[in-house]
Amino acid sequence: MSDTPDFKSFAKIGRLRRNVIITEKIDGTNACVYVGPDGEVLAGSRNRWITPGKGMDNHGFAVWVEAHRERLRAGLGVGYHYGEWWGQGIARGYGLREKRWSLFNPKHYVFAMECLAYGVSVRTVPVLGQGLLDSDVCYDAMYRLRIEGSVAAPGYMNPEGIVIFHTATGTLFKVTLEHDEAPKGSTEAA
Repeated sequence: MSDTPDFKSFAKIGRLRRNVIITEKIDGTNACVYVGPDGEVLAGSRNRWITPGKGMDNHGFAVWVEAHRERLRAGLGVGYHYGEWWGQGIARGYGLREKRWSLFNPKHYVFAMECLAYGVSVRTVPVLGQGLLDSDVCYDAMYRLRIEGSVAAPGYMNPEGIVIFHTATGTLFKVTLEHDEAPKGSTEAA
């Protein structure tokens, strides 16, 4: 038996200047719909499965999923589908009288359209830009939100910021319009 430890190779370093997709960061609550291969449909928050009532509902998301269970199953298909549950009574509210669920991954556009065909209002987060990662593509998206307001909720002039999806590494980054340098939950600049 050898005392030599197993060799661990150094991971490759990804190239930063690769394609990115920039979407609007919506201020709501993280919400997931899981559709199992057996047709099971579950609602989840960022950290756990949730159920209607009993204080474990994530602003009514589990009730909404239960009400649309069959249509979500048919429209989304098997897998984990992550998005933002937002609107009336959640975080910024965006001046809405209803709640909305927007899928995070813009590639889920087809799923969103399938859900709409089945009578369930599911969107994707709005794409604000794409291309090689550089300061211009990020700046342009942020500038658009500052000047024109939310794309997800037209007319709402206090959007949260952007999410940058780095396609080569599969990594997400966020930049907020206010207090970006401060830790989450803090209102003071660091």
